[in-house]
Amino acid sequence: MDKHNLTVLNEFILTGITDRPELQAPLFGLFLIIYMISMVGNLGMIILTKIDSQLQTPMYFFLRHLAITDLGYSTTVGPKMLVNFVVDENTISYYFCAIQLAVFLVFIVSEIFILSAMSYDRYVAICSPLLYTVIMSQRVCDVLVAIPYIYSTFVSLLVTIKIFKLSFCSYNVISHFYCDSLPLLSLLCSDTHEIELIILILAAFDLILSLPIVLVSYLLILVAILRMNSAEGRHKAFSTCGSHLTVVVVFYGTLIFMYMQPKSSHSFDTDKVASIFYTLVIPMSNPLIYSLRNKDVKYALHKTWKKICNIFTTV
Repeated sequence: MDKHNLTVLNEFILTGITDRPELQAPLFGLFLIIYMISMVGNLGMIILTKIDSQLQTPMYFFLRHLAITDLGYSTTVGPKMLVNFVVDENTISYYFCAIQLAVFLVFIVSEIFILSAMSYDRYVAICSPLLYTVIMSQRVCDVLVAIPYIYSTFVSLLVTIKIFKLSFCSYNVISHFYCDSLPLLSLLCSDTHEIELIILILAAFDLILSLPIVLVSYLLILVAILRMNSAEGRHKAFSTCGSHLTVVVVFYGTLIFMYMQPKSSHSFDTDKVASIFYTLVIPMSNPLIYSLRNKDVKYALHKTWKKICNIFTTV
């Protein structure tokens, strides 16, 4: 590849997850199932927490927005990835690539801070239960989700515009299954020092701002749980927080691994594996871990299903 051969690109070629023909069909089937479960689970959570009167609490308010972000970035990546399994040439237009990157960043950055807000919500619920409804008022909840959406939109536009204003080389093969910032940087013929620094600073800022909230919240939750006299209360608190903490560790771990590793040890093949976790596996598992194991959600789902069945039986 001649790094100095500038050209106006109309499209990019995505290498996809694998170039082995014998794996295309099995992986297509596997990821189609994962995406369908993710879509049904997250859409179901959004609808249930909106229409059911028993799920109108801050906890389910944040779960609804978590489901929105999960559905958002998995749908930004998933359908195009699935199409690429069955077509001969995995191409994506120049402008659709920019749109995919921008939308993906909006949802993925939003989720980082929504997970932090959920950690704070659990801290207030366990450590200050009598003041929970006062502290976590609807206005506070609205602010805790509005700020991440506004901030993530700013980050998305900044990074996307900065990248696509630079000059690309004639080599247009993206070593990934979707348009992500780091693979795109390797295709630039312009000086990438500024945009690399911006991405590093933003990633560090997101981590420094959000992760301490999660860690401090759970440290205080742990102290509060250990002071509980009721064994049943401790078990319930550990069960709820343990599920949330598991997803937080996997989510933050993959993002740190992807964006904070040294450039010298960077591998796009390794990035693909990590990306599968947070673009497909986590959006599928979140509704199951957070919601379907929850008795309130199970009851709401059963009640809604019963209403639907009654409607069809009376028609």
